[in-house]
Amino acid sequence: MKTILKSVALVLCIVAFTSCNANTKKESNLAIAEHKVTDQPSKQFIKVALLLDTSNSMDGLIDQAKAQLWEIVNELSYAKCDDNKPNLQIALYEYGNDNLNGDEGYIRQVLAFSNDLDEISKQLFSLTTNGGNEYCGHVIQTSLNQLKWGSNADDLKLIFIAGNEPFTQGRVNYKTAAKLAHDKDVTINTIFCGDYNQGISGYWKDGADLAHGDYMAINHNIKTTYVATPFDDDILKLNQKLNSTYVAYGDYGIEKMALQKEQDTNAESYSSANAVSRTVSKSSHLYLNSTWDLVDTLSDKNFSFDDLKESDLPAELKGKTKSEIKAYVTKKKQEREDIQKNIQDLNEKRRVYIQSQQKENDNGLESAMIKAIKTQAKAKKYKW
Repeated sequence: MKTILKSVALVLCIVAFTSCNANTKKESNLAIAEHKVTDQPSKQFIKVALLLDTSNSMDGLIDQAKAQLWEIVNELSYAKCDDNKPNLQIALYEYGNDNLNGDEGYIRQVLAFSNDLDEISKQLFSLTTNGGNEYCGHVIQTSLNQLKWGSNADDLKLIFIAGNEPFTQGRVNYKTAAKLAHDKDVTINTIFCGDYNQGISGYWKDGADLAHGDYMAINHNIKTTYVATPFDDDILKLNQKLNSTYVAYGDYGIEKMALQKEQDTNAESYSSANAVSRTVSKSSHLYLNSTWDLVDTLSDKNFSFDDLKESDLPAELKGKTKSEIKAYVTKKKQEREDIQKNIQDLNEKRRVYIQSQQKENDNGLESAMIKAIKTQAKAKKYKW
């Protein structure tokens, strides 16, 4: 058994008061609750559930996922729905691992829908492989039943499942799972790790066709290729300045700030170009940390400095008046916006440079996912 896939990036939850389609619908209060940030409740969401087989022999695919997460996130950050930029939520499941509970189909929800990109990266880097039984229909059905997909017709709701064993294994028929996906307006994309025709004979293509998705086959052992650019060093220097604008508060502030730096290091472990991609993600609207950072919390309409307790504050703000705290955080906010703009400006030049140097994209997982997402997003009026 050999299957495992990971992530991406690509990972979105809110209500739409305005819509890209003519049949605009309002999201329920439940959909608002499943999103950690409540300052812009009118945006659509791209919701991506990654179902990753963590059985043996798929370490190459795991590496692709780790190495390509931030480029996938960046590509999603460029999406637009009219003049709005949709938010992103990513959920993660692993399946097919002997260490998991056999009575539950060797399936584990690693992460429910989340917009916490650092946590998504952390969980991706935590995955390990082991032999097991891969039940595709079971894990699809589980993700459809457990996750809060919401009822907004304008949200883009996608499942990506990857592996290389027959799609027909397990007691839950993949056709039953595909019907449930159709009922929930969720598209299933299948990624077979191996020969294209072998994946077809293993019913991976049929699984995608039944749920209006794309079937893809990739070589999961191909190493991720990077294009170094003249702008990389300057972007990495800006990342250090960007980190200095975070003002940790609350019970988990220090822990989350440490996690942010840890994921910087994880990205850099693949290459400086990958660290650059992460920095670009951190400069986009998809990177939000209002649960622990006062600067991001400042944009939350429900936030008030009067609600802050002395014990919540970092050392540099203890003993300060409310007005002094507000002035400090507001200054940091302006600094961050300036730094993020500089990163985005440099990234535009970086993208042009990469396009001129890279004749074709050989990064299997990244290319497969982005192509499928862009194709299916057209039906919801999303544009790049």
